Amino acid sequence: MSDIHSTCISFESACEELAMDKPAYIAKMLEREKENNVLEFQESMHLYLAGDHPQLTTARIMDDDCLILYKTLEVNRFVRSIDLRYNVITDKGAFILGKLLAINKFIEEINIMCNDFGGDGAVAIAHALRTNTTLKVLRLNGNKMGNKGGMAFAQALQINTTLESLDIGDADLTIECLIALATVLRDNHTLKALNVNRPLLWTVQEEPTDHFTRMIKVNKGLRELHMQKFNMRDLGACRFAENLVHNFTLTYLNLSCNRITRDGVKELSKVLKLNTALRVLDLSFNRLEDDGAMHLAEAIGPYNTTLECLNIVSNKIGPKGLCSIADALNYNSTLTSLYIWGNEFDDTVCMAYAEHLHSNRLLEPNCDIHTYVVDGKVYLSQTGYMLRRHYYYAPIFGDDVPEWQIRGEHPRRADHTVTIINEEEFNCTM
Repeated sequence: MSDIHSTCISFESACEELAMDKPAYIAKMLEREKENNVLEFQESMHLYLAGDHPQLTTARIMDDDCLILYKTLEVNRFVRSIDLRYNVITDKGAFILGKLLAINKFIEEINIMCNDFGGDGAVAIAHALRTNTTLKVLRLNGNKMGNKGGMAFAQALQINTTLESLDIGDADLTIECLIALATVLRDNHTLKALNVNRPLLWTVQEEPTDHFTRMIKVNKGLRELHMQKFNMRDLGACRFAENLVHNFTLTYLNLSCNRITRDGVKELSKVLKLNTALRVLDLSFNRLEDDGAMHLAEAIGPYNTTLECLNIVSNKIGPKGLCSIADALNYNSTLTSLYIWGNEFDDTVCMAYAEHLHSNRLLEPNCDIHTYVVDGKVYLSQTGYMLRRHYYYAPIFGDDVPEWQIRGEHPRRADHTVTIINEEEFNCTM
């Protein structure tokens, strides 16, 4: 089955075989794709079944619907990616999706973030990776798989050599599975992006951070690493700095929502001076303050020529530190994205960044601030632009709708007619 028509036939056959009613949401999206193919032939299909689009569905995908999907797609070539985010899939449904990934040889991406399965469902999906040779992107963010699921993925990555992006953030991972993942990635050079945000840590010794920094020193494949809410302190930041010097492949490092202060960022700034492969550095929601910002400015200005994006949102940075970053932009031409909202602004900060915005040194889509003038005085306001702004959700109206998101349709206004009754007719009716 390599086109939409054969996929629709397979869907109808699956419903008849299982003696189940057609899930309205799945049927609607397949019909929508069939209409789109009339206008333009498509060689493959992205099956959008996200549960957070109010104009497309009010009934979210459940475990029984996963069984119909399995029967529909087990030998299907046309559907190459599936979006099942924000539904109510439990361990039973995750087990069925694991079977689908084990047998289907054409699905390259699946997004099951923010559903309702735990460790058993995650184990079923992880076991499928042992035989799957086509899946490249797997997003399980927000499903409480715990240590059991995390260990299963660590074991799968010892065997799988095709998966390129794995998101298991906000999944209640524990110290044991984090250490196992870091150990496995010393030898796995296929995985390019890993998200392990917000684990459940019951220690202040930073053992998981230490293992990940050691992995960074020898890993030659990882390009993107997210370690948000790791309870990381200056010691962990220093360990990252020591080992990043030896890494020439990592381009995106997310250390946001930790406890890094000026001492930790001072060591990270020394790495920036050496012009490593790092292109994006996210230090938002730490506590860098003025001294930390000045350390970054010292590295960005005369030394660094590789960093393209810096996020220092909500770091208790005052005017002195923010102005030092603004001054550094005068000597740096590669840093094109900067996010600074949530710090302390005054008139000098507003004027410094207004100058960069008006001269197009900073473009509005690449920063989170906008200028406006009241009574001849310049102020800064926050915009909606942020790092990874379309990763978890996206708007369905306006100019900021991404290509993968189905655009909403404005409902037509109903034609209301009001009958005008004069006073004599009103009295008669009374």
